[in-house]
Amino acid sequence: MRGHVSNDTASKTTGPMSDPVLSLYDASLSLNGNAGRVDILRGISLDVARGETLGLIGPSGSGKSSLLMLMGGLEQATGGRISALGNDLTAMDEDALARFRRDHMGVVFQSFHLIPTMTALENVATPLELAGKRDAYRRAMEELEAVDLGHRADHYPAQLSGGEQQRVALARASAPRPDILLADEPTGNLDESNGAAIMDLLFGLRDRHGATLVMVTHAPELAERCDRVIRLRDGQLERELEHAAAE
Repeated sequence: MRGHVSNDTASKTTGPMSDPVLSLYDASLSLNGNAGRVDILRGISLDVARGETLGLIGPSGSGKSSLLMLMGGLEQATGGRISALGNDLTAMDEDALARFRRDHMGVVFQSFHLIPTMTALENVATPLELAGKRDAYRRAMEELEAVDLGHRADHYPAQLSGGEQQRVALARASAPRPDILLADEPTGNLDESNGAAIMDLLFGLRDRHGATLVMVTHAPELAERCDRVIRLRDGQLERELEHAAAE
């Protein structure tokens, strides 16, 4: 097994996992609504190794996307602790989290989240410009070419197909060369052909930059390509599947 997973407080492992890229210790997420308190995630303890690919699967409403958002500091845990690259995300304010994501994380969403008033090239260059990279547009073009969209660099999102928009989103997430790449249902809005192409590009970009990849997916063929697969149910880690048993 390449990592440790438990619904109890995590015990530290030896070897490569002694300094994991991502660690969750008894993490929980609860929200207060009109019907009262709702426990979205409960007692999640999980380590993710550098360079590992981890798939998060489970039925709708099981907490998969919420767990991914906790890992990226896009949701604030209401209990426990989350660390990334040795930094305690639960102790950071919003500005510090934004800087950390800018410097170390790439995020790919199901709904693309491209800026409609910017061209494909401008969308990819934006995080590089925010990071102060002087060669932002050159690197952005390289990333677009890596996803076979160099010829569409001056097109706006509305002029691109769904598959092309997701490829732009992949290029944008990959352009800063993040240590951690998070993907939430990256093929969920695509047909089978485009979904297969995005899968190949996602793993290709991960391999090219050596990033740790964590993804939420309902697609068995995508989960099967991960080193580990974690199944969630009712906000808890139900079980872990090794690569050969992922389907």
